[in-house]
Amino acid sequence: MYNMTEQRPWGQYEILLDAENTKVKRITVNPGGKLSYQYHNRRFEHWIIISGVAHITLEDQLKLKTAGDSIYIPVLAKHRVENQQDYPLVFIEVQTGEYLGEDDIVRIEDVYNRI
Repeated sequence: MYNMTEQRPWGQYEILLDAENTKVKRITVNPGGKLSYQYHNRRFEHWIIISGVAHITLEDQLKLKTAGDSIYIPVLAKHRVENQQDYPLVFIEVQTGEYLGEDDIVRIEDVYNRI
C-alpha cells in the first residue's frame, strides 16, 4: 500500500513504499510532539532528517540531528525522537528486517499513555 497516511497523537506518517523486507515512511512530528521510547524485535531503522531539529534519544544518549543528517537505529535499540521546536520536524524512515508490522513496537515510555 503506497501513500497511506496515518495520524498519531504526535503528528503523522505517510507510507511511501511497502515491499518485502523494506518499508519507507515520511514522518512529520508536530511542534512539541514526542514519539514513545521504544524498541523493535525484528527490524532496524535508518532515519534521514529532511527539515527541523530532531532530538533523538538512542540507548539513553541524546543526539541532535538537522536537515541532511541521518542516524541508524539497530534492532533492539531503545529510541525516541521529539520535536522541541515551534515548526514541524520531517524525516524519512527506512525500515529493514524480517518483519515490519506496527505491532513490533515495544513501548517503554509513552506520554500519550499508549501500550
